[in-house]
Amino acid sequence: MQTTVGHLTYCSNIHPGETWSAHFHQLQQHIPAVKKAVSPDKPFGIGLRLANTASLELAREENLRAFQQWLRENDCYVFTMNGFPYGGFHNTVVKDQVHAPDWTSPDRVAYTIRLFRLLASMLPYGREGGISTSPLSYKFWCNRCEEEKNSVMESATLNILLVVENLVRVRRSGGPLLHLDIEPEPDGLLENTEEFMDWYLHQLLPAGIPFLQDKFKIDEATAAGFIKDHVQLCYDVCHFALEYEQPAAVLEKLRAYGLKVGKIQISAALKADMPTDTDKRKEIVAAFRQFEEPVYLHQVIARTVEGGLIHYPDLPQAFADADNSKVTEWRSHFHVPVFLERYDPLSSTQADIKAVLALQKEAPFTAHLEVETYTWEVLPAPLKENMDISISRELQWVLQQLDY
Repeated sequence: MQTTVGHLTYCSNIHPGETWSAHFHQLQQHIPAVKKAVSPDKPFGIGLRLANTASLELAREENLRAFQQWLRENDCYVFTMNGFPYGGFHNTVVKDQVHAPDWTSPDRVAYTIRLFRLLASMLPYGREGGISTSPLSYKFWCNRCEEEKNSVMESATLNILLVVENLVRVRRSGGPLLHLDIEPEPDGLLENTEEFMDWYLHQLLPAGIPFLQDKFKIDEATAAGFIKDHVQLCYDVCHFALEYEQPAAVLEKLRAYGLKVGKIQISAALKADMPTDTDKRKEIVAAFRQFEEPVYLHQVIARTVEGGLIHYPDLPQAFADADNSKVTEWRSHFHVPVFLERYDPLSSTQADIKAVLALQKEAPFTAHLEVETYTWEVLPAPLKENMDISISRELQWVLQQLDY
């Protein structure tokens, strides 16, 4: 739905379905109920997630026409897509495979270009569209030496530029502005503001400017402008909160170099202070154990007495170091409902969402806002309610923060 500060939706990766028919069935089942609750009299935007198989099936003319007709009949539109998970995302072990294939693979390039073609065909006239994607690769796949990491970054960057070339051609031929939104996350090859900007300024721009100059016979400034238009940041609030980054500081750094935010993913992580009292600490750890499950990665980043950070690839590694007396706080990558602040004795990073939305309300820095709580199926039972009600509550809570 369109608000005074941008288009708001939720990501359909909360719904299962790796084929188009299965996922479309989920959309038909849930979207009308959510729209009725939060946007009964106005068009409702959809944040669409398509697995590779579903994208191939939706690209068939008869399927795409049927979906476009359904959108019109239900007063809905698609303005953003989640192109991060390529393969199975529900009822299977995802873990680090959420990054596969990474940006060194031509399969990732083909999938992403296909998603953009689909988005362009569904995007309302005059609106921009964005697709969020993997932060190049997974750090632990390429951490044996600096040379290997640099090789992965170089290959990934060149493949991203193939997508940028495609998006520039669409725009120059009179099509919509489309942007690829890189989504840093813990243990991604790009996991925080510093790594994103270092890659952008010292690899993407230096490689991309001559690449686009050669392709389009344009000057350096125009080429740089194309890159900044078509490669933006996906600000996943959960991920940046896990890195203990302050939203205002992140945006200030981006603005200093003219880099843009393509989408805010409105999401909350789990957190807790780690007391020195042994019994209280055991209580905290026991509470985190309720969120251990076999499907998704739940990276933990701990803060120490000295202010440093300790990274654990998943909850089990954090549990093995639970007695570390230097640790004062845990934050875990588990997307929990954004409308709850407490999960006694744990809490969430909801305050970061409030801070980001306050900045957006004060001076909008993106046109796309998307609630993302894909972990609904694996949430502990006490946190679950009817899915439509839960999604609606999240969107209504965000609208309250925006005074809308």
